[in-house]
Amino acid sequence: MGDAALLVRFGKSLDDVANRAALAFAAQLETDAIAGVVEVVPSLVSVLVRYDPAVTDRIRLSGELALRWSGEASWESTRSHRIAVHFDGPDLVEVAMTLGVRPEDFVQMHNDSELRVLATGFAPGFVYCGFHGARLILPRRTTVRPRVPAGSVLFAAGQTAIAATEIPTGWHVIGHTQFRNFDASAEPPTRLQAGDRVIFEAIH
Repeated sequence: MGDAALLVRFGKSLDDVANRAALAFAAQLETDAIAGVVEVVPSLVSVLVRYDPAVTDRIRLSGELALRWSGEASWESTRSHRIAVHFDGPDLVEVAMTLGVRPEDFVQMHNDSELRVLATGFAPGFVYCGFHGARLILPRRTTVRPRVPAGSVLFAAGQTAIAATEIPTGWHVIGHTQFRNFDASAEPPTRLQAGDRVIFEAIH
């Protein structure tokens, strides 16, 4: 990734094993720091490692990264969050009908399982939560909405996402929340971190 970053991939497509491996490796690098590394950024199935070329180089850093990956690492966040959602999105009824259930049943099924923050990114504070069971797998929309407001709760591909800013999206909009996962004046600026557990609750 240029002359100041390496990308460590744990899979070619998103699944639970690859995501957990990426988060475990990122946690390992935060615990066992490498000289010259300036930032460790976990994503859905990869970890971006930014470094200072004046301190280390690609070959040396590659060796240090290999030493820190055993292939058996595991890591679990101890943080848990409850997020209240108004399930009133413009796509809620269509989503439920496509899945063959009533809207109220979809909401119950959606909220039944504790999810995990798979990654943050795409836009400031945007958060991916998964994984829903096979019964709730639905592809993205075939068209993209030019804008959805901050707080939109989105659903697709076995995941629920939360938009912290106004964004375009091809995900299904199933509701909205007052929860905001981005504050530029805070450190860190996001309240949810990859690996955190999330429980969604319906409010009226």
